[in-house]
Amino acid sequence: MVNDTTDLTERRSPRGAGTREAIMAAAERLYAEHGLSSVSNRQIGEAAGQANTTVVSYHFGSKAALVRAIMTRHGAHVDAIRQRYVEDAGGSDDVRQWVRCLVRPVTEHLDTLGVPSWHARFAVQVLTDPLIRALVTDESLTRDSLWQTLLGLGRCLESTLSADVRRERGHMARHLITHTCAEHERALADGTAEPGASWPRTATALEDALVGLLTAPTTHLTGGADEVPSP
Repeated sequence: MVNDTTDLTERRSPRGAGTREAIMAAAERLYAEHGLSSVSNRQIGEAAGQANTTVVSYHFGSKAALVRAIMTRHGAHVDAIRQRYVEDAGGSDDVRQWVRCLVRPVTEHLDTLGVPSWHARFAVQVLTDPLIRALVTDESLTRDSLWQTLLGLGRCLESTLSADVRRERGHMARHLITHTCAEHERALADGTAEPGASWPRTATALEDALVGLLTAPTTHLTGGADEVPSP
């Protein structure tokens, strides 16, 4: 009978690490293509070239743990890039510079993954699952560079936007970044990207859109019906 210590040693061995990487790569692709709820551990194991039908559970325990492992692996690379941008931003009061800290680390990392890649489309699937999204968000907020970026943006916007509006627009910004990156990744993979399309160009377009989103004036509502701001 194999005991827990033997299990742990095997999982940490070079062979075990290789199996974990193969599982994460297969899971990321399948989840990106079909969604989190439509892919079984058995399918992931088969796609990873593993005959053992319980191999995913053996190495990760649960779907949530597997998804979190994938996001953490990519998040570590994004965090290392973002730290450089945060250091360049310093104590800046320029919204665009802090938006750049949000956007460029993501697009630069995605650019290193080659074509086809799956991570941006996988991230969309995570974003649409409330439980797993919460787990991943909690983990990402432990990263110091992201906290510094959010604090920097907050300092720039606190004099013009209430905390509620900043929070609401932050959710919009997250969706815009995630979905725009996923669409660009899909177009690259399908060969349908526009001439001249690139990750740096996508990053610039996102920066422009997010600066506009975050600095747009607010409409004050006094009644039950939506009000249109005066020209």
